Amino acid sequence: MPKVALFNQSGSKVGDIELNDTVFGIEPNTHVMTEAVLMQRASLRQGNHKVKNRSEVRGGGRKPWRQKGTGRARQGSIRSPQWRGGGTVFGPVPRSYGYKLPKKVRRLAIKSALSSKVVEENILVLEALSFDAPKTKEFASVLKGLSVDSKTLVITDGLDENVALSARNIPGVTVVTAEGISVLDVLGHDKLVMTKSAVEKVEEVLA
Repeated sequence: MPKVALFNQSGSKVGDIELNDTVFGIEPNTHVMTEAVLMQRASLRQGNHKVKNRSEVRGGGRKPWRQKGTGRARQGSIRSPQWRGGGTVFGPVPRSYGYKLPKKVRRLAIKSALSSKVVEENILVLEALSFDAPKTKEFASVLKGLSVDSKTLVITDGLDENVALSARNIPGVTVVTAEGISVLDVLGHDKLVMTKSAVEKVEEVLA
């Protein structure tokens, strides 16, 4: 089983914690993680780009000139696609780019992402994380005590408004709950800071 250091909120090491081998100790599957990231990024696309087709552009109801005898090419409307101001053929319309991966693949992807952080030694576990009131300065001191100065994902066992508000104004720091972790979040941050209870909840769900 992989073992990582356990810290208190002031940044002092208080012991070690063993992580579940089936969640944090597997061999990371790069292909599956890539598929999961592509799926999440596709789902984030708004898909609201739109152009007008021939039936939606204004005007063009009358035939511009007679069919024969002018020496020019026959035309039925000045709003045909070949005309300036005409409709667009097969242009984009509002759509959803989202798609689903099988449940087992999604679970393997998040396990691979968590395991990769363990391999890189970029995961830190806290005994607990709580504040009496929203204080950005206190949150910054916690990160400083842990020697964290890069993009950091903080995972708590549940929604703590004081923690979320304290971290909101710190650049590069994101706070999510154990239920809301995603492959995109884990791989998009350099460091992973988890509370002990969040680790237990993730292991309970994914083990």
